[in-house]
Amino acid sequence: MSVTCVSYTADGWGVGEVWHEGARLVWHELPRAREGDASGVAPSPGTRARARGRARETPTQGGAEHPPPSRSTVAVRRARVSRGPAPEVERLVHRFREYFEGAAVAFADVAIDDDGWTPFQRDVVAAMRSVPYGEVVSYSDLARLAGHPRAQRAAGTVCAGNRFPLVVPCHRIVSAAGIGSYPGLGPDYKRRLLALEGVTL
Repeated sequence: MSVTCVSYTADGWGVGEVWHEGARLVWHELPRAREGDASGVAPSPGTRARARGRARETPTQGGAEHPPPSRSTVAVRRARVSRGPAPEVERLVHRFREYFEGAAVAFADVAIDDDGWTPFQRDVVAAMRSVPYGEVVSYSDLARLAGHPRAQRAAGTVCAGNRFPLVVPCHRIVSAAGIGSYPGLGPDYKRRLLALEGVTL
């Protein structure tokens, strides 16, 4: 089975990408306005290929160890742009759009690619996935929920490397002193996601 990409547009947010292998989510890039594209139209396959090539040197999200598939983690021979997504992926994209329209959507049932994760990472991700829509917890609360009460910094590191925003809702994890960071998109985007869920910090 190959990894495929499906782009979607969320009104008022921009273009997002869902990378999947069958029904399993491999990467989700939150919607944002694309450089030089105010129209909200998805980038062409050629644009994506150029982005993959550039990102080998400068990945934008996930750091050098976990750049998004659109930026080179997927072997070129395996990556392809989907001509027609599988029904479960179409449903997931529809759910993402509903979320960005303000619906209280849960993603606990979405299978994610956790190959190579440590037991600690799995514990932290499971704890993040248990934080309900419209609620927030601190990094120290997250570490406690994960069963590792002294590991709030390490839990924060797992949040920072999250490849599955919304599905693994790292935006619901905040610092004790305020909103906290949101790698790749910044605290204003995080604040906007939380506001969509009725949370103000």
